[in-house]
Amino acid sequence: MQLDGQLERVGDRGRLTFTRTLKHAPEKVWRALTEADQLAAWFPDGPPRGEFVEGETMQFGVSDGREGFEGKVVTVDPPRVLEYTWGGDTMRFELQPDGAGTVLTLTDTFDEYGKAARDGAGWHACLDMLGHTLDGTRPAGDNGSNWREVYAGYIERLGPEASTIGPPEGHG
Repeated sequence: MQLDGQLERVGDRGRLTFTRTLKHAPEKVWRALTEADQLAAWFPDGPPRGEFVEGETMQFGVSDGREGFEGKVVTVDPPRVLEYTWGGDTMRFELQPDGAGTVLTLTDTFDEYGKAARDGAGWHACLDMLGHTLDGTRPAGDNGSNWREVYAGYIERLGPEASTIGPPEGHG
């Protein structure tokens, strides 16, 4: 299975698409995408403040004294589609039943093409953590994130134009 995000241009924006097959029913995966205690285990900067209700404004990244940023919920169709803005990005999670499991497709559409490698590695690591969270397992390594390991591969695969914006603070 292809675990890496696939990058394409959409007009003047970039779009990363990830597809993961998970061993859990869509309802369980949905809870991992929408419930604070589940999001705390895998989502960047922890769970957002607010409710996943269409039109709701949410606060992301508000932790450890940081201000964070806003997003707006666009679509909520449990347990099939969740879409919201996340700062300047549009995040779309689609869940398709697959036997006893789920095929999860994450699409991140963004303005700054140069951050594709950085964010691709980030979502790759987050989706790995989501899988561990759902499975009730612990990843190898000290902090559970394989971001550093996959970042170099994204730079190489996506090229210099998609790699002009470097690591987020604390990931250097």
